[in-house]
Amino acid sequence: MLESHGALDPRTFNGAPAPLLGVRDLNAWYGESHVLHGAAFEVAPGEVVTLLGRNGAGKTTTLKSIMGIVGQRKGSVLFDGTETIDLPSNRIARMGLALCPEERGIFSSLDVEENLMLPPQVKPGGLTVAEIFELFPNLKERLRSQGTKLSGGEQQMLAIGRILRTGANLLMLDEPTEGLAPVIVQQIGRTIQKLKAKGFTILLVEQNFRFAATVADRHYVMERGRVIDMILNTEIEAKMGKLHEYLGV
Repeated sequence: MLESHGALDPRTFNGAPAPLLGVRDLNAWYGESHVLHGAAFEVAPGEVVTLLGRNGAGKTTTLKSIMGIVGQRKGSVLFDGTETIDLPSNRIARMGLALCPEERGIFSSLDVEENLMLPPQVKPGGLTVAEIFELFPNLKERLRSQGTKLSGGEQQMLAIGRILRTGANLLMLDEPTEGLAPVIVQQIGRTIQKLKAKGFTILLVEQNFRFAATVADRHYVMERGRVIDMILNTEIEAKMGKLHEYLGV
């Protein structure tokens, strides 16, 4: 079980400092539907961590629960030492958390620049527009293109670029490679590595665990609304059989 890895005690993880994000006994509901059943994990500052699991395991709901955008949630979500479980989502965002949803949320009637500038800056430290264009040169070339005219890969770049402006230091990316061509998946992977090098902390929901293995430090496996295992990236090849069993692939 998860506890055997010491994943909930920051003192046992390679002498790491206190986690930037600590989730304990997280429960969440959509109406009468109880989706999360005591999920627990943590993310250290500067880490890239993935949530893996089959469809319906509760991965996306976990991200939404951390942001406070589910119907009801209980438990504990500590961000940088502050309890957020009773805070509204706008307060949570201003603390420095940002969610890039799977559906991307690009406004079709706005051009690239208008979409990029839409979210407010919540705190200092966000990337400049020039730095975002360095990461995603395609966006600079498509600056006046409407959202509807962007490819799936360009929309994903825009969605990620948009949250980089805000000053958030914990980025939550929900299925960033879903439906993208391999060359774009590689570009997204390089971007995540560059963001980590800049000091961002990233929590990633990803179906493609082979992609996840190219960017992440650790992987939490979810099943039926709970975290059931934690696998270090250095162990992923040795535990491939167990991963296949968990993920049904």
